[in-house]
Amino acid sequence: MLQSTTGGVHVSRPDDSLREVPDDSHHQVTHDTHTASHDELRDALRRVASTFTSQGIPFALAGSYALWSFGAPEPSHDVDFVVAEQDVDAAVAVLTAASFDVRRPPEGWLFKVAPTAAGPDLVDVLHRINHVPVDRALLDRALTRDVLAVSMPVLPPTEIVIQKLRALHEHHCDLAPLLPVLRAVREQLDWAALREQTADNPFAEAVLLVSGRLGLDDSR
Repeated sequence: MLQSTTGGVHVSRPDDSLREVPDDSHHQVTHDTHTASHDELRDALRRVASTFTSQGIPFALAGSYALWSFGAPEPSHDVDFVVAEQDVDAAVAVLTAASFDVRRPPEGWLFKVAPTAAGPDLVDVLHRINHVPVDRALLDRALTRDVLAVSMPVLPPTEIVIQKLRALHEHHCDLAPLLPVLRAVREQLDWAALREQTADNPFAEAVLLVSGRLGLDDSR
């Protein structure tokens, strides 16, 4: 799952990386307890992407499933998409019209999507990442790729990893889930950009140091 950083207690999960990471403990990110199968997640990914595409909603696949499309391990939690903050209402409307159940959690930086009203939410649609509103400029940097036989825009690996590194903080600094991802997509990363754009985060610096010692970063 992608997470941004904006207020509340972060629930640490292997793919919580593009989400809003809370700065204090006054509210908690809401997660569905259902454990989805890869088939359920893949089907939800295809259906939501196809709906956005057919209805002309600018979007991009993000988070761990985006990295999976570039060769990283397949995640076991939900699918993440991003839409521009200005397009949130339109995105909600087209998904609702396509019979998805759209849920608005207390966190103000995403909405959740379930295939049916009685089903679990399998998709997170983020419109803010690490306190920053998603805009069309971010979406314009997406790459068009075939994912599960559906052509769709996908955020580049460097963009996603930068946000994952920026989301690290003292209550969410487990390096173990990140290293297999970095190893899998290492040749597709702009390591200089990772260092430059996360230089103010000591936890990100630690990840990049370990990556260099492991030989993942061959740019130095």
